[in-house]
Parts: sequence; structure tokens; C-alpha cells
Amino acid sequence: MTGSNTTTEVVLPGKVAASGLRLVDRELPPPAAGQVTVRVESTAVSFAESAMRRGRYFGQPRFPFVPGYDLVGIVESTGPGVDPALTGRRVAALTKTGAWATRVLLAAAEVVEVPDGVTPDEAETLVVNGVTAYQMLHGRARVRAGQTVLVLGAGGGVGTILVQLARQAGARVIGTAGPRHHEALRALGAEPIDYRDPDLAARVRELAPDGVDAVFDHLGGASVGLSYRLLNRTGTLVSYSIASKLDDRTPVVLTFLALLSKLTFWNTLPTGRHASFYDIWAGAGKPGSARREAFLARLRTDLSHVFGLLSDGKLSAQIAARFPLAEVAAAMELSESSHRTALGKIILVP
Repeated sequence: MTGSNTTTEVVLPGKVAASGLRLVDRELPPPAAGQVTVRVESTAVSFAESAMRRGRYFGQPRFPFVPGYDLVGIVESTGPGVDPALTGRRVAALTKTGAWATRVLLAAAEVVEVPDGVTPDEAETLVVNGVTAYQMLHGRARVRAGQTVLVLGAGGGVGTILVQLARQAGARVIGTAGPRHHEALRALGAEPIDYRDPDLAARVRELAPDGVDAVFDHLGGASVGLSYRLLNRTGTLVSYSIASKLDDRTPVVLTFLALLSKLTFWNTLPTGRHASFYDIWAGAGKPGSARREAFLARLRTDLSHVFGLLSDGKLSAQIAARFPLAEVAAAMELSESSHRTALGKIILVP
């Protein structure tokens, strides 16, 4: 890569193994009205890309496309109608796709400035994961001091932030993870349980005999039934992914419908409990619409807040591993491994 008008992108050509991802160079046009060109400094691997690679992410584009759910980078140039003072600033963006590249074109309205003193990799751990954790904890579950919450997958990118935010809110945290991560989770303030324990429910009940106030479940499938039963009489279940169904043969639409139907049915029961599915893109609306403007305003507020917590030392960035963009296949293989040796977010560095 040499020219400032070119970009190297990771292209997902179809349902392929991680090794089937391709690096492609192409010319990048100058930013149009309302756009900025961003030189990507940090992006990452998440569950979404693993699902997209299998064609199992609801609403993903048609193949081929460039994956990459979020990014952090430097604004290199601005299009007409954009404040040129943005040039040279470090920004973050939630993209859903397109972030696995060395340069990208983005709508200026969709970027959020990163505070001085926060590194690109640190900021990257908080873009989709930090907003997801913050909105689920405070928007959906409304966790308060003195409550007890259960975080499934507490060693993951979202899980490690959920643990920290819940502890900061004054809640007690029980977190599931592999034994190799237990000491790290204790250091973050969680009480760890082995996610493979056949008596996991009994272990949770030992720690919270009356049930927990909230469960954050990324697994979907049969797991949500157990999560719901572990709630206390007024507890809240927040389901936010279907990681357990990654290699399932059932069409992904039917998988989601089954999950949503189950959550909806539970809310009709006179139990005092509540269950919902969290989607960071809910209510986003179409580009240019009033709904999109409100969505972006909320995103900017919440992301700026978690950036502030990181900048003030109240959150720590948990970086599991760091790979060059050209080694994206190895990064994905680590992300999908059941024996992950590191805690937190897997970073890609263009």
C-alpha cells in the first residue's frame, strides 16, 4: 500500500473457512458531501464476523463484502459540508461491515471523537462492546447497587466490560468462563464459575439462593431457558446473541424467531420477571431519517461516556491478542477456538 487514494480490504467472498478471506487493493474515491476518509488504526474480530462467514448473521449483506463491525482511526480528509477541523482527529465508528480495511469512507455524522490519551486499541475495545454492555446494563436491566447479576461469557469482549460496569454500579457479579480466566475475572471483581460445569445452575444457586437480578446471555438456544430460571422473582434476562447456534443447520431467521417467541411468551406470564433481546441497531432507522439521527445521538452519548470512563481509569481495556490485518485468518481462528488463551477483544491492526 502506497497511495493515499488506495485501500487494502479483507473481502469475504462467500461461506468459506477463515483461510478463504482475501486481501484486495482498490482505489478509494475522495469523500463526497458529508463524508470523511478515515485511515484505520484499529479494528477487531467479533462474533458477528464469525456468523457472517457462515451466512448466519441476520441482515448481513450478500457475498462478497468487506466485514468489520467497528473501527478507530484518523480522519485524513473531509468532503464538502464537513468541518475541516476534523482532519487529523482520532475517531471511532460503528459500521456493522466494512471496517476490515486500511482506509474507509464514512458519513461524518457517524463518527465519534476519541479522547486524547486513549490509544486506538483501547478505544476499539469499547466501540461495539462498550456500547452494548452499557446499554444492556443501564438501559435494559437497569442494574442498581446491591443487586446480583450473572454474566455468561464473562471473559469475552462484551463480558469483560459488563463485569466492570456492573461492579462500578455497585452490583455483585457472577461470571462464567474457562478456569484459565478465573483469576483475571476475580481481579475485575467477578466471582467466576466454570462455564463447562454440568451443575452450573447449582453453582449459581449456591452464590445466589434466591436467584439473580439480571442475566446477560450471549448463547441463545437452550441457554436462555436456564438463564430465565436463574432469575429472582423480579429479575431481568437480556439475551443478545445466538453464539451457541453458530454451526446450526436451522435457517438463522427461524432460529431468531424461535428465540424471540420464547422471550415474548415469558413476558406474558404473571411472574414479575422480564426478558428481551438486545440489538445495538434497534431503532436505527434509514440514513437521513429522524430515527437515524436519534439513534446516532444516543450512540454518541453512550460511546462518549464509556470512553470517558476509560480515560479516567474507571474502565480497563481488555485486549486478548493483536494481529496484523493480513493475518485475519489466524485472528478468526483464535476467536472461534474453544480453548482461547487470552481474555477480552481480539484486535486487528491495518
